[in-house]
Amino acid sequence: MSGVRSPGGPLVRSHKKNMKQEPQPTITPERGREASAWIAPAALAVRGDDKAFARLVEIFQEEIHRMVYFRTGSAMDAEDITQEVFLKAFRHIGRLKDPRHLRGWLYRIALNSVRDHHRRRRVRMLFEKSARRRREEAPVGQGAPAAGVEQILLRREFWDRIRGLMDRLSRLEKEVFMLRFFDELKIREISIVLKRSESTVKTHLHRAIKKLAGAHELFERTEGS
Repeated sequence: MSGVRSPGGPLVRSHKKNMKQEPQPTITPERGREASAWIAPAALAVRGDDKAFARLVEIFQEEIHRMVYFRTGSAMDAEDITQEVFLKAFRHIGRLKDPRHLRGWLYRIALNSVRDHHRRRRVRMLFEKSARRRREEAPVGQGAPAAGVEQILLRREFWDRIRGLMDRLSRLEKEVFMLRFFDELKIREISIVLKRSESTVKTHLHRAIKKLAGAHELFERTEGS
């Protein structure tokens, strides 16, 4: 597995060798790391220990990559954003006041990086809109479909369904739900990521679950009719 070394910093490993093996939405109990595994290296990294930070990268990189992929649907974008997250973390680790909050702090950086990515993408789409319209209006030959199209569509079917359900949620409900059930963060960690009280997190999580339960039931009835 290749990697990129930040200036004067530790190696941030790359997932690009496994780019075709996109993260799957299965949830395993082992995903959430025990705090005992990273509090000590986090405390050392805050004091400028590069080897300790490299250990944190080893512990959290796969987890953060998966979290980003869930929100972008693109393995390539997830790779780039994950690199960005750990470079930002390396530059600002000295600002972390409590090493026990490291996991929530990393997720906050990741969530903000995903938001920045979507904002940049929307800007690009505005500039590309007219060019795309011209291409669509141009005469197109009717050749055979590209190889692998059917497999790509099948792979995306799950995500289309998930995104369709998630569209029923407010932004905060969506973020709380994904952090809790996709990323398996605890309520306290989610409150750190979103800078909201634990009671607020619980309220929005309850609303999200209620909305999604109703939407899923409606989807199943419609699909079966």
